[in-house]
Amino acid sequence: MTRIAVGDVIERRPFTSIHDRTFTVPDDDRIVHLQFRRFAGCPVCNLHLHQVGARLGELTDAGILEVAFFHSRPEVMRDFQGELPFDAVADPERIVYREFGVERITLGMAWRALVPHVWTTAIRSLRWTQRRRGLRGSVGEGENVLGLPAEFLIAPNGTVLTAHYGRSVDDHWSVDEILSHAAAERSRL
Repeated sequence: MTRIAVGDVIERRPFTSIHDRTFTVPDDDRIVHLQFRRFAGCPVCNLHLHQVGARLGELTDAGILEVAFFHSRPEVMRDFQGELPFDAVADPERIVYREFGVERITLGMAWRALVPHVWTTAIRSLRWTQRRRGLRGSVGEGENVLGLPAEFLIAPNGTVLTAHYGRSVDDHWSVDEILSHAAAERSRL
């Protein structure tokens, strides 16, 4: 599977969010922070996205459009991502995941990704999920836990400014890193 690299150009296309809002990537005016997350009920993913949502004003003020993809069905996502203040897109067939080279991992890769800091993040995320949602099954029909996150910053002309393929379930940019990457790339545009 070919991964997207810095300098690649993404063709403009429409997407529809889980709330039936249509938008395009790339955006005409803003840098797009495009995230590919794991399954809709992923506690680590949901904690991270709520942290991003809590600081969405800063991202918006910096000229960043936030978009998150999940390889889950829209009805499952609405239960978990329905309250996010930014667009979330369902890609249950993993079509866009494949286009961006975001792949599933093997059990061996998953085992190697279980480093101590991942356990700490997983426990914190599970506690957050339990307080918010209670304990219940989080992997929906057709979903797979063997995935890693990926994220990209895409310029208004479609150029990929930065690309990051996670090596563990919690290997994603913090909001401060998103802002820093976007500021550095904006200065080069």
